[in-house]
Amino acid sequence: MWVKGQVIKFIILFIIVTIFLTACQTTPVAVKKKEPKIALVLSGGSAKGFAHVGVIRVLEQEKIPIHMIVGTSVGSLIGGLYAANPDSFQLEYLAFKIEKNDVLDMLTIPKMGLGQGSRLEEFVEKHVKVKRVEDTKIPFYPIATDLNTGETVILEKGPFAKAIRASASIPGIFTPVTFGNRMLVDGGVSNNIACDVAKYTKGADIVIAVNLLKNITNYDIKSFVDVIGQSINIMMHATNRPKLAYADVVIEPDTKGVALFDFTKKKELMEAGIRAAKEAIPKIKELIVKYQQ
Repeated sequence: MWVKGQVIKFIILFIIVTIFLTACQTTPVAVKKKEPKIALVLSGGSAKGFAHVGVIRVLEQEKIPIHMIVGTSVGSLIGGLYAANPDSFQLEYLAFKIEKNDVLDMLTIPKMGLGQGSRLEEFVEKHVKVKRVEDTKIPFYPIATDLNTGETVILEKGPFAKAIRASASIPGIFTPVTFGNRMLVDGGVSNNIACDVAKYTKGADIVIAVNLLKNITNYDIKSFVDVIGQSINIMMHATNRPKLAYADVVIEPDTKGVALFDFTKKKELMEAGIRAAKEAIPKIKELIVKYQQ
């Protein structure tokens, strides 16, 4: 009787194991795909930076996730506005509100720069609720340059508006910014398109870079400010290439002929950003799929 009971138990166990194995063979186990960490790197380029807005609009519409933003100069301004509030329509609204007088506050007697740069800081303070860099909705890393050492500085913490001002303090145009124990100027002096920071310092899997200085030709140079601006563009154009080698996708809107503080071509620049971004979307999606596989 005992033996018969053991046989029945064995048969039942055998049936259960068989059913389980059959189910495993016929029902595939769902495996969640690993998502790549995507960085958006926005270069400097002064008024040309309105093209960044068009690029961001397309990335948002195509549902390309952005896990961090690294911005230099105007790239930190546009990138910071979006990182604080990831809404491309709101970003476009704010961008159209920015005028030359919101950026320039010229002094009559130059000391360390023609302008203080305080108006830019005030504009950001007024229109952005986020008050510290570390509190943005998308991790945000504005890039500046230590004027004393020449070192590239990543402003990961501290006053949000002041960090953007420091990153965008063009030498000769704006006075340096004291940030902590450092004297800072425009990040473009040392690293105008910080793809290396995104890739190696911050560990991005895919780096999307927006280069505003593919073509720096400008025959409309009429003032002292234009001379400084074009000289800086030439310098940054030469130093961009090594940094772009760290990017997986490079988006280069047509910004030719736009002067340092030409705020009259916002719409054209945004449209240029939209066109360039749309051309890059297939490659970006291909890289995402390749990473997941």
